[in-house]
Order: sequence, then C-alpha cells, then structure tokens
Amino acid sequence: MRWILALLLLAGTASANSLRAGAAQVVITPPKGAPMAGYYNSRMAEGTHDDLYAKALVLEADHVKVALVVCDVISLPREVTEQARHIVEQKTGIAADQVMISANHDHTGPVILTYPSRYNLQGEMKAIAQQYTDRLPLRIAEAVIEASAHLQPAQMRAAIGHEKTLAFNRRYFMKDGSVGWNPGKLNPNILRPAGPTDPSVPVVYMETMDGTGIAAYTNFAMHQDTTGGLQFSADYSYTLGRVLQMAKGENLLSMFTIGCAGNVNHLDFSRQDPQSSFAEAARIGAVLGGDVLKTIQRAPIVDVARIEVSSRILQLDPPQFTPEEIAWAHRTQVTFDTDHQAAFLDLVRAAKIIDVEARHGKPFTAEVQVIALGDQVAFVGFPGEMFTEFGLTLKEDSPFPTTVAVELANGGLGYIPNRQAYPQGAYEVISSRVLPGSGEMLMNSALEQLDEVFRRLHSKASGHVGQ
Repeated sequence: MRWILALLLLAGTASANSLRAGAAQVVITPPKGAPMAGYYNSRMAEGTHDDLYAKALVLEADHVKVALVVCDVISLPREVTEQARHIVEQKTGIAADQVMISANHDHTGPVILTYPSRYNLQGEMKAIAQQYTDRLPLRIAEAVIEASAHLQPAQMRAAIGHEKTLAFNRRYFMKDGSVGWNPGKLNPNILRPAGPTDPSVPVVYMETMDGTGIAAYTNFAMHQDTTGGLQFSADYSYTLGRVLQMAKGENLLSMFTIGCAGNVNHLDFSRQDPQSSFAEAARIGAVLGGDVLKTIQRAPIVDVARIEVSSRILQLDPPQFTPEEIAWAHRTQVTFDTDHQAAFLDLVRAAKIIDVEARHGKPFTAEVQVIALGDQVAFVGFPGEMFTEFGLTLKEDSPFPTTVAVELANGGLGYIPNRQAYPQGAYEVISSRVLPGSGEMLMNSALEQLDEVFRRLHSKASGHVGQ
C-alpha cells in the first residue's frame, strides 16, 4: 500500500508542476490625430501620455492551453474579438473558445468603429478609425502568438486583496425621490448611494520555478475614466503596472481587467477636490499597486494540475421602439456637435434607439465564458458593463475560492443593470441596449458553468486516483 501511495503522491507532484506560462504584449497605440473613445462628442488625440497595449497570458496544463488577453481600449466589438480568436486558433492551435479577450474600459483610448456608431466621425478621422479597427484583430492575436511561443515551467500564486478607499457607487438616492447619476460634488440633495461597491481585488501571479515574476493579473471593479484630456493613456492601470514592475522586475507583465463596475467609479462626492487628471490616475494606480503587492506577498502557491473551459452563447432581446421614437432619435442625433447640442441624456437615449433600430429586432449575441485554473481559481467573462451587484453575487455563490469577474470580455454590449435599477432610470438604464433580466440571465449562466466545471475537475481527479 505504501508504494501505491508514494506513486500517487509523485503523480500529484508531477501534475502540480506541469503548469507552463508565457506572457507578451504588443503596442496598439494609434497615431496622433486619431479619434478618442469614451464620451459622446468627437475628440482628436493630441499625443500619447503612455502607450496602449494588447497583453496576453498563455497557460498550459495537462495538454490544455488557454489565453487570457486584455486590451487598453474602452470596449471591443464581438466581431473584433472573434477575428482575433480565429487568427489565434490558426496560428497557435489554441481553440477560439479557450481564448478570453477583454477590454479594460480605458476612456483615453481609440474609437473602434461599429455600425452604427455613436461617434460622429467624418473624413480623415473616420478613415483613421476604420484602419485601426481593421488592423486590431491581428495585433491582438500577435500578443497571444508571442506569449505562446515563450511558454516555460511556472507556478501560480493566487489570493484576494481588499481596497475600500478608491471606488464609489455613482448612483444616488436623491431627496426628491429620484436616482441621480454622478450628481456633483457636495450636492446637498444627495441622500445615500443607491448601490454597493466591491472592495475585493483578486490577484493571480505567475512566476518561474525560481520565483521570477512572469505576469500579475489584477482585477478591480471600478471604471477607468480618471485622466481626461486628449492624450492616449491606459489610465490608472498604467501606474499600477509601473509600481508592480518597480517591485517585481521590468520584465513583469502587468495585466489589469475591470470587474463588474457598470455603476461604480472613482468619484467621491463627499469632498470638493477635483478628481480628473493624470495625477489622480497615478494616485489610484499607486494605491492599488500597494494592495496588489501585499496580496502577492501572502498569496500561496496554487496547484494547477488541470485547466477546464466552458462557454455558452445566450441571445438577449433588445427593447422595441415606435416609429415616432426612431424619428425623434435621428432628429436628436443631428444636433450632435452643433451650437444646439441635445441634452446629454437625450443624446444617450437617441444613440441607443438608433443602434437598436439598426438591428431590426435581431437579438444580441452574448457569450459567458469560464476558464478554471485548477479547482481554486476561475475567470468569468461577461460581454458588457455589469452592475457591481452581479460581481458580488457571483463571488459569493461560486465554488471557486478565487473567482475573477471580467466584464467587457469577448464583446461589448454596453451597460447591463440589475432588475432593481431599471425602474430607477438614470444614465446606465437609459443607455442599456438589453431588457430587464438580461444581467440575471448572464449571471445564472456563469454560476451554472462554474458549478459544472468544478464538478468536472473533481470527477476527473477522482477518476485519476481510482485507476
């Protein structure tokens, strides 16, 4: 019996050390003069504060290979992610549904064209945006291809940090009975926040067998809309990366993904201080970087004997609009960028109506993806800006101790509020392209897949021991 037990222990050790990891990044900064995304007015970039990247981490265990990718852009149309995945599958053999490509919701990045587009681009700016959009899938794929070519034996550390000082729910119950959105500094009509924040900071750290850092994957539920201005920048995730590299080596790849943050940003309305600048982004990145370093320091090595992947496609119905509403939307959008610009929320609603009307009732394709690294860590990809309540529920109900909710993954459907928010209105609800209950459908799919993957991992482990 002792020799059988010894063999099993040796087998377990071999599988625990079978993990391989490779990381790479590719610059995706557009040229000066390219249009910038993030708002409802056209902006032309005057330069670059810090480069934008597509960053990839490729992992392999027990002959299963996956890729985690994040791009310094506000959102990625599903068409772009599908093209990139197809190239990756052709060039590396990593199956398309085993690649998760997300945007970190950077508001000082480029416009990626969709049709229709809320950005009123003309002439050279439109041509630059189209050329950039056409080339982006290959650039994303190149990061994965390079990472895959540099796989090496690795070990993984994982833990969850906490940061309670940076994020604020941006929806507020007001004294007049309404729900306000970003209602202004020291507004006396604010009663209280209309929702929570998520202070958890999941960190997955890959290192060589001698402890040299390969990649740090950080996730935090807070909008990246801090710097403002007309220079390309990765916002606070840029400083986060610099802090981690100063501590862990210049070759460390810092990857930041945004958690369920559809209703959460960095604005503290209880104090007067302005909070839109590169200095504010640097402050946030430095604070978050300190949290991540403390988390890495205490994070245990986690066994990744197997990798399991699951993906499901859901169809989400769009709202319907009357001919009168559609005509109003087109009239309203015409006033864009003129001296008689429409009220902001009217412009938001008009953009939604035009976008949805162009689909002629066709539902939105929404992918929910799960990538599990052993039975301790799981990544869940959602294709929109999920309200933070979904992330809190997901982490509470997931069987995986470290569950990373990655929004804007494998597509960008815009805001996905929870049911309770729809009757309250305000910006996110006015902007949302999907019906009430859509977010709950996505979350339920994620929880079902997490449970199935977890059972699958333990079923295979039991089968291995019993042989």
